[in-house]
Amino acid sequence: MKISLDYNNMTNDFIKNGISNNDINNLNEKIKNAVNAISEKRKNGKLDFMELPYNQENVVSEIEKYAKEKINEIEAFVLLGIGGSSLGPMALQQAINSPYYNELSKEQRKTPKFYVVDNVDPEKLVYLFEIIDISKCLFNVISKSGSTSETMSQFMIIVDMLNKKLGKEKAKENIVCTTDKENGNLIKIAKQDGYKTFIIPSGVGGRFSQLTPVGLLPAAFCGIDIRKLLQGAAKMDEICKNEDVYKNPALMYATLHYIGLNRGQNISVLMPYAESLKYISDWYAQLWAESIGKKYNNKGEIVNVGQTPVKALGATDQHSQVQLYMEGPFDKIIVFIEVDKYKKTIEIPKIFEDIPSLGFLGGHTHNKLIQFEKIATEYALQKENRPNMTISIPEVNEFTMGQLFYFFEMATSYMGELLEINAFDQPGVEEGKNSTYALFDRPGYEEKKKEIKESKEKDTNRII
Repeated sequence: MKISLDYNNMTNDFIKNGISNNDINNLNEKIKNAVNAISEKRKNGKLDFMELPYNQENVVSEIEKYAKEKINEIEAFVLLGIGGSSLGPMALQQAINSPYYNELSKEQRKTPKFYVVDNVDPEKLVYLFEIIDISKCLFNVISKSGSTSETMSQFMIIVDMLNKKLGKEKAKENIVCTTDKENGNLIKIAKQDGYKTFIIPSGVGGRFSQLTPVGLLPAAFCGIDIRKLLQGAAKMDEICKNEDVYKNPALMYATLHYIGLNRGQNISVLMPYAESLKYISDWYAQLWAESIGKKYNNKGEIVNVGQTPVKALGATDQHSQVQLYMEGPFDKIIVFIEVDKYKKTIEIPKIFEDIPSLGFLGGHTHNKLIQFEKIATEYALQKENRPNMTISIPEVNEFTMGQLFYFFEMATSYMGELLEINAFDQPGVEEGKNSTYALFDRPGYEEKKKEIKESKEKDTNRII
C-alpha cells in the first residue's frame, strides 16, 4: 500500500504551456546535484530526520510503555507547543481518529481526550481551564530550546496551577517534557524538578520533527500505532532513494514546483479531498514556507525566493476559492490529495426523485460524490490550462500517513537544493522572536528594544 503522484496536468500533453519532458531533462545536471547534495548531507549526519524511521526502537518502546502506564490515569492529554510542535500532532490526530474524537465517550475512545494549546491568545487557555480538571490531565510541553515564549509562558502557568493544587511532588506526575537532550531551559527544569522527559534528536528541526517524540508521544496517547507510522516513512524513504526523477515522486514534486516557480507560479495550493486530511495542509504550509522562503542563497547572495503555500479543503473550498484558481492569475500550482477508500460509507437515499436536479443523487454515496467532485474540479482546471497534480492515497491510516509526512519532507529538501538555499534554517523567524524578547526587557536585548522604539517613533501615517 503506497501513495502515488499523478502529474499529468502539469505537462504540455494536458495543458497549454505545460511542462515538457525536455524542460525536466534540461535540468538533469541540477537535479543530479540536488540528489547528491541530499545524499551527502545524510551521510555526514546533517539530515537526522531521514534516519528517524530506523533508529527509534528504544524510544518507541519507551513511549508505548509510558502511554500504557498513564492512559487510564488521565482524562485528557494537553499538548503545549507551537509551529512544528503542534501542527504535526494535530494533523495526525485528525487523520487517524474521529473528527469528533473528544465528544466520544471514554468507552468509545479508550484513550484520553486530546487538546492542543498553541496560540497565546489568553482566551484559549482560560476557556480550556473551564472544561478540564488539571489534576486529571497530562500536560506535554514541547520546546527544543526551552525558550519559546509562547510555549514556556503556558508551561509556567500550568506548573504554577498544578503546584498550588497538588503540591510540587505530586504535580510532576502531570507533566511530561519533550525537548533537547542537553541544551536549553526546559531540559534543565525537567532534570531539576524531576519531570518525565523525551528527547528531540539534536539534528532535527521543529518542522521536520513529527516522526520524533514530538509527534509519536501524543499519537500513542490517542491510540495511534506509531510503529506503522514509522514503517510508512521507511517505505517512502526507500522509494525516494531512486535517483531517477521519473521514479522518485518527491523529487518530481520538487522539480515541477521549481520549474513552475521560475514561470511565475509562486503559490502552492494543497487541497485534500478528505476531512481527515484537513490539517495536513496546515502542517505543509509551515514546512514549505519556512523551509523555502529565504532571503539569501547558499553563496550569501540576496535572492528573496519562495513559494507561498495556501491551504484548501475539497469539496468545501470549491465554494470559496476555486473561482480564483479557475479564472484568476496564472500564479498557482494546485496539489490535490485524493483518497481511494474512506473509513466510513454513507448512502444518499432515493427520495425527491420527482425533482431531476436532486433525484440523480439518490442511490449514490457521499464517498462517490466527493471523489467525483475532485475529478470534476481537476478537469475544470485542466480545461482552463491551470497546472495541477494529484497525490493518491489508497486509504488514510498510520502507514500511509507516515509515507505522506516523509514525502513532503523529502520534496521540501529537494526543493531547497534546487533553489540553492538552506531549507533547514529559519532566520526570518528568529528576528520576530528576538524582538519579542526585547519588548519584555529580557536581559541582553537592550539594543533590539532601542531599535524597536526608534521605529515606532516614526509611526505617523495612521488614520484614527
